[in-house]
Formats: sequence, C-alpha cells, structure tokens
Amino acid sequence: MPKVSAAHRDERRRQILDGARTAFAEHGYEGATVARLEQAIGLSRGAIFNYFPDKWELFYALAVEDQQRAGMLWLEHGFDGLVRHLGDENPEWIGVYLEVSRMLRTIPELRERWAERNVDLDVKLAAHLTKLQADGVYRSDLDIETLGHFLGVVLDGLIVQRGAGFPVDIEGTLELVRSALAPK
Repeated sequence: MPKVSAAHRDERRRQILDGARTAFAEHGYEGATVARLEQAIGLSRGAIFNYFPDKWELFYALAVEDQQRAGMLWLEHGFDGLVRHLGDENPEWIGVYLEVSRMLRTIPELRERWAERNVDLDVKLAAHLTKLQADGVYRSDLDIETLGHFLGVVLDGLIVQRGAGFPVDIEGTLELVRSALAPK
C-alpha cells in the first residue's frame, strides 16, 4: 500500500468530516446510515472507517470540533458573538445535538468521555469569565462555576429552540443575559 502525505491525510479527514456533517444534518444521527455517509462523503466505507473506527467516533470528532470552534468564538468575540453565531447555525445540524443529549443521558461511558472532551478550553473559558468578573463586566456575587452554568443553560436553550426550527430573538436574549449578569 503506498504511503500518503500528512497533507493528503488531513485533506481526506476534512472531506470525511464535511460530508458526514451534511449526512448527520440531513438525516440525524440514527438516520445517517453507512450508505448515506458514503454517498454524502463520496468515499467507500473502508476509506471512511480507515480514519474513524465507527459512526459514533466520526460524530464525536465533529462534536469536539464544534465545541472547540464555539469556545474559540466565545474567547475571541465574546458571549454575544457566540450567541449570534449560533443564531445563524444550520438548524438541522443543531438538531443532531438533541439526539446526542439523549445518548449522553442513557449511556454513562459516553457522558464521562463527553465531559473530558475539551478540558484545556474549559480552563481558558473559566479564566476568561474570571477576568470579566474582575473587570466589573459580570456581577461578583456569583462564583465562576455558577456564571458558566448559567451561560451554558442560555446556550443550550438557544440550541434547543434553533434545533426545533423556532426563531430566536437574539438581541433580546442577549439584553436579558447582560441584565442578569450586570454588577449589582
């Protein structure tokens, strides 16, 4: 078997992830059969699963990538920028996360692994929240964990609404978050 360059492997991995995202968004996690993945990606199952051992690992790679991207958006453009981005995200793709929530609730091993997916990013986000609190942007009577959980619940609610296809008043939501977290 001929050796391929790292660049070729990276391009192929990207092709697989992009095609899989399309299949998952269109058919959901369960409906994205191997045949549908092959069709969306344009590669055989052997080629696909040479890079990812199974469908869950392929989906998990996308989820980790999205979490990383969302965290970086938050750090670079603030919570407002992240919320605006999610407000524009493909509702079909967001809907796939609703399926994963069920899986995480019912499969403890997946839930444990999910909690460990972006530990470094979690540390950076906590430091970011700590700085915003120290700078007087966020109220100081709540600990950082509570602030993070609150903002996470807001994001989860936005994702549920967008995934279900409902419109979301992004600016109104952001105004309420700002009001709730403003220093007292």
